[in-house]
Amino acid sequence: MKFPFKTIIISSLATIAAFTAVVYTSCNRDKCKTIVCANGGVCNDGACTCASGYEGTNCEKVSRDKFLGNWTVFEKGSITLAAQYPISIEPTTDVYDVVIKNFYNYFRTPIKATVVGDSLFIPNQQYEGKVLFGVGYIFSNVTYGQYGAIEMRYSIIDTATQKVNDFGYNAAINNSDPSLWNK
Repeated sequence: MKFPFKTIIISSLATIAAFTAVVYTSCNRDKCKTIVCANGGVCNDGACTCASGYEGTNCEKVSRDKFLGNWTVFEKGSITLAAQYPISIEPTTDVYDVVIKNFYNYFRTPIKATVVGDSLFIPNQQYEGKVLFGVGYIFSNVTYGQYGAIEMRYSIIDTATQKVNDFGYNAAINNSDPSLWNK
């Protein structure tokens, strides 16, 4: 039985094309096949994209956890003398929120704050005759290691006298430096 030369060439090319397609697809495997992202994270091109409130290679860490613990505050306000005192930052039931105890070395009521990535936001709130608000950034330092310090910028307004004690929040206020918190 004679096969025409044209049929042999077409069959050979079809076989080579099929073999090439199988080899190509087997070499380009799914980069997310072995990646497991925790806490609602999604794998994208071999890396986890974390849901808000989580971080880490596989979204295994709660972002606020680096803020938790006992801190020593060093500060001098725009109208107060230099001070050093302890505070503690504790979790709440919401993965984004924390409370700060002994804030300003004055408040007996825990102050509410929200963590977004490496930032700590204190929304405008009023307690014990004072209005307060601010923002801080956590960073690592040589002395204390990873996440050993927070630079906090905030203002306290006395509701009775309207005097503002500023800690680097408003650059226009003289003698106003950020509050430094160390672990």
